[in-house]
Amino acid sequence: MNILDFRDETLSRRFLRQRLPRAAATHADVERRVSDLLGEVARGGSSTVKDLTERFDGVRPDTLRVPAAELARAAAELDPQVRAALVETIARTRKVAEDQRPADVVTELAPGAVVTTRSLPIERVGLYVPGGLAVYPSTVIMNVVPAQVAGAQSLAIASPPQESGLPHPVVLATAHILGVDEVWAMGGAQAIGALAYGFDDAEVCEPVDLITGPGNAYVAAAKSLVRSHVGIDAVAGPTEIIILADATANPAFVAADLISQAEHDELAASVLVTDSPELLEAVAAELDRQVPEAAHVERIRTALAGEQSALVLVDDLDAAVTVVNAYAGEHVEIHTADDAAVAERIVNGGAVFVGPYAPVALGDYAAGSNHVLPTMGTAAHGSGLGVHSFLKVSQVIDYGRPALGDVAEHIVALATVEQLPAHGRAVSIRFEE
Repeated sequence: MNILDFRDETLSRRFLRQRLPRAAATHADVERRVSDLLGEVARGGSSTVKDLTERFDGVRPDTLRVPAAELARAAAELDPQVRAALVETIARTRKVAEDQRPADVVTELAPGAVVTTRSLPIERVGLYVPGGLAVYPSTVIMNVVPAQVAGAQSLAIASPPQESGLPHPVVLATAHILGVDEVWAMGGAQAIGALAYGFDDAEVCEPVDLITGPGNAYVAAAKSLVRSHVGIDAVAGPTEIIILADATANPAFVAADLISQAEHDELAASVLVTDSPELLEAVAAELDRQVPEAAHVERIRTALAGEQSALVLVDDLDAAVTVVNAYAGEHVEIHTADDAAVAERIVNGGAVFVGPYAPVALGDYAAGSNHVLPTMGTAAHGSGLGVHSFLKVSQVIDYGRPALGDVAEHIVALATVEQLPAHGRAVSIRFEE
């Protein structure tokens, strides 16, 4: 792995944004290709989606919508141990999500002057579940559960088909367990276009109001391009972990967690920040020992050697906290003498994992937290997926005549200074005899 020595450096925001390791941004040519493809989907409907699926996935589904019988069959054939793990993960994720649901707020400003702030569910949601190098039933859960708790009325899952013409059976089984019966065998940018624009030729897919879920560079580009038509959760980049560790950390644990993130794909980012040269050396030695034993060794080696990954050495713990907050990582792990105190100082992180027994893998599956998180530094201003992602806020203004009269002069004054006299007139006319 690359080693970056930030000791004796002034860790300004500008310095860190220039020097911290990152995966390369999506190239403009990807967006250009995706833009053309989305135009095809908007014009061509389901037949075009099938054509593109055949071109990119090497299979042409008989139907894009997965029959209900296939969902039920996948659930019936599911390994009992996997089912038990899914059920437990669903229960934990739902419990956390239920505590996130905000209550409506009623504010009485004066007698007869009431503003009610309501949190309303988004009606129809498209949930993208990637395929590719791995299978992601956990992502089905992370998308579906908060949408259900929010109260979304209509959920449509899209996931790439396999050779069978259907998404992976564990993805189908998870959807069935969650009670989602609208699953589409389509992936990539064409799936995002189909969810955004809909189609009603050989099959009917109603357009959605919001698209959530992670994906590759083409999915990210498509989400970016359709957000003038629908809402999106985020434009996600490659997955990432940043670990803050001091001399007390277990180097075997740290190395294992860096490897687990690199396992996702060759662009995955694994970063360690430490004030201990001895720990850095020990982690490097552990990587040399553990990586050859991994199942996906070549993928992991490529990710760890990439420009997006590094071992970063700093002067002290304060400097390490500064680096971690500047990085604003998707996943942040804390391995220090006082994990809880350090975690309180992390203000930019999609999810923060505290201590040696809270690895990112816990959050990927069974922590109860959501694993669809902001990447590429967007945790500095963005949030992970949650119930709030599937809600919109609306305010109800209920004023009677006396209450409006209390502020009528103020409204007229402001309308006059803004040179919008008709606004003032719309109020004053109500008090003319």
